[in-house]
Amino acid sequence: MLQNLTGWHALIVLAVIVLIFGAAKLPALARSLGQSVRILKTEVSESRADAAAEPDPQAPARAQGASASASVLAPPSAP
Repeated sequence: MLQNLTGWHALIVLAVIVLIFGAAKLPALARSLGQSVRILKTEVSESRADAAAEPDPQAPARAQGASASASVLAPPSAP
């Protein structure tokens, strides 16, 4: 379907966009679109970094279980 599009089609679409939004609003529209893409990229990279930094969910449970059992088995301290 998109194989038949040419440069003329792109110019016509661009002209329609200019007529709808007006030439004055196009820079603000492009700026807000760019800002949205930047925010999306930072959120995705933070999400990936958080996922990589998280330890194995079963590893802390084993470590906590060992320390909890050691504190239960420890004799009471003398005052």
